[in-house]
Amino acid sequence: MTETQTRKVRILASEKNWIEGAALQQLERTATLPGVRLAVGLPDLHPGKGTPIGAAFVIQGRVYPALVGSDIGCGLGLWRTGISSKPIKLERWAERLCGLDGAWDGDVEKFLGERGIPSSGFERSLGTIGGGNHFAELQAVENIQSIEECKKLGITAEAVYLCVHSGSRGFGEAILRDHVAKFASDGVAADSDDAAQYLVRHDHAKLWASVNRELIALRIVDRLRTHGDRIIDICHNSVERVQHEWIHRKGAAPSTKGAVVIPGSRGAYSYIVVPKEPSERSAFSLAHGAGRKWSRSDSRPRLEKRFSAKDLARTELGSRVICEDKQLLYEEAPQAYKNITVVIDDLVKAGLIDVIATLKPLVTYKVRR
Repeated sequence: MTETQTRKVRILASEKNWIEGAALQQLERTATLPGVRLAVGLPDLHPGKGTPIGAAFVIQGRVYPALVGSDIGCGLGLWRTGISSKPIKLERWAERLCGLDGAWDGDVEKFLGERGIPSSGFERSLGTIGGGNHFAELQAVENIQSIEECKKLGITAEAVYLCVHSGSRGFGEAILRDHVAKFASDGVAADSDDAAQYLVRHDHAKLWASVNRELIALRIVDRLRTHGDRIIDICHNSVERVQHEWIHRKGAAPSTKGAVVIPGSRGAYSYIVVPKEPSERSAFSLAHGAGRKWSRSDSRPRLEKRFSAKDLARTELGSRVICEDKQLLYEEAPQAYKNITVVIDDLVKAGLIDVIATLKPLVTYKVRR
């Protein structure tokens, strides 16, 4: 494991892990902002829009909404369904996953009210996955590395699991847009009224995003004529106070909230991990996924001559990908992402996690017209 640090910047990645120079430059540049005491690049570090993704920042006295980004509360939830993984029925499950992209036809206000969450004005999007790298995926257990830890979570080898990756569906973007209109990408003093107002809305969006994942899962298990029990829900775009400082995470899972699911690309394994001894060394954070290898604009030109859309609808692991947006199918192809096993190995060698189970993709849902 190679760990490098220059001034206030720390990179947690091995020599096997390719980190793009543009991501390192963004991390270095962000570290120069007033109040930033430490900038940590995790093994899935890759360039974002001005701010790197796969990074966490320890900041004194200031809150920077731009470092959290527009999808406040984005994260991953994992449900154990009532479906058995034996036998696997890919075609039947894929056929039933339809009608998930439009507004939910239930009582949204009641749904939110029962969970004590105010409306946001974006309720037509509640229960929808969204675009980009968001997805819902049926998974089966490939390996259990810790029977004891899996038992604590209720993970059994026989069940099919549902992993949902989505966020605040436009709500977080509206919050960031309001901030940018007043302050551009600058932060605000943590003890100011402006920070307090942002944090109230941030916390609302974070809760709303979690409930969005819950409703997505409910819609999917309903289509599959089963039920689901949520066992993990982790946010990876957020800011939180730790003692007297503020941890900003952009594409970074907290190491202080229990078990975390770290997905690969849609054609790779996902990993359920337990954090070990959370500390400032990693800014109390973990990788949130594999991290992009190619930008979205580069992915289709690189892949279109080698793979048809039909090719990409099936993965090397035999799983099925439902994505009827051809551009998105190429942008989110497994080949556009880094090797998740390298990312996980880096976290293990850094002493940050124990892997307790490995999950194999069965059916990934992105969008269906």
